[in-house]
Amino acid sequence: MRLSTVADKTATAGSSYADETVLVPALRGGDEAAFAWLLDRYQNSLRRVAMSYVQSRAVADEVVQETWMGVISGIDRFEGRSSLKTWIFRILVNVARSRGVREHRSVPFAAASWALEDGADPTIDPDRFSPAPTQYPAGHWTSFPLAWEHEPADRLEAGETVAIVREAMRDLPPAQHEVMTLRDVEGWSSGEICDALNLSETNQRVLLHRGRSKVRRALEEYFEASEV
Repeated sequence: MRLSTVADKTATAGSSYADETVLVPALRGGDEAAFAWLLDRYQNSLRRVAMSYVQSRAVADEVVQETWMGVISGIDRFEGRSSLKTWIFRILVNVARSRGVREHRSVPFAAASWALEDGADPTIDPDRFSPAPTQYPAGHWTSFPLAWEHEPADRLEAGETVAIVREAMRDLPPAQHEVMTLRDVEGWSSGEICDALNLSETNQRVLLHRGRSKVRRALEEYFEASEV
């Protein structure tokens, strides 16, 4: 089948492929247009998530390619207990974790019983709280967090600021990095994250809070240093 023909079919059937009751049977039937639609919808997101685990874009592309091979070979076994998107990303995460372990970049999430303890140091500097009743009640703020609403939008969106966020995320413990990437970069719901990573809602919320707090701390330090 010519690529132009596949593209035409994909454009025509795109809206119907958004319905998994149409898409899954089409994939099982070897419909090239259905696979092309799926590829176009998730390829970039898969690559971004893969980059969380490996050291180069080339290796990330290999992880994504292996993921798609897993989708093709496993679609007949897809039971629909989760969404197709979640199932695809679960395959990617498993492949990427294994590749990351081989590159000494990450640890297997499921085997890391200490995932919640890893990086569980205080998310806010304890020095910002009053240790004992003085002029402030014990445990109250002595130095408040930076108020983001006072920062110009162009500064928050500047390339250097974005780079600080990316660097801070790369430094997060693996579990926090995974959750924050899926939630804040890919826009997943908490339910989708729990399903894909086999997390409880409570654990997902704790990991997300810790990750966001550390990224916020890095941004505060950057803004405060730039004002000196």
